[in-house]
Amino acid sequence: MVWIDLTVEDAATVRDFYSAVVGWTTDEVDMGGYADFSMNTPGSGTTITGVCHARGVNADMPPAWMPYFTVADLDASIERCRELGGEVVVAPRTLGEGRFCVVKDPAGAVAALYQL
Repeated sequence: MVWIDLTVEDAATVRDFYSAVVGWTTDEVDMGGYADFSMNTPGSGTTITGVCHARGVNADMPPAWMPYFTVADLDASIERCRELGGEVVVAPRTLGEGRFCVVKDPAGAVAALYQL
């Protein structure tokens, strides 16, 4: 697992919730007209997760903590997912220097697959 984030309608309220409950500090991430948030460990300030608004490129993301798992070949992993009873719930798209998609496993849990 290389990353985890949470995408919700009101990211600012959720940012404030986790800051108060967990003690995370935050930084804004410019999304071109609005800001998502990097959540950082207290003390060191190391970014460990993100809280994102469900809009723009994230409009179709489910409102759940989303783990991102690295894969060697995204297309091959998608094919195996489908063969084994899973489904793609967010189609592959670019993320930084890689590509990702969101899949649902046969039990209904979701995760992102990421190929750098």
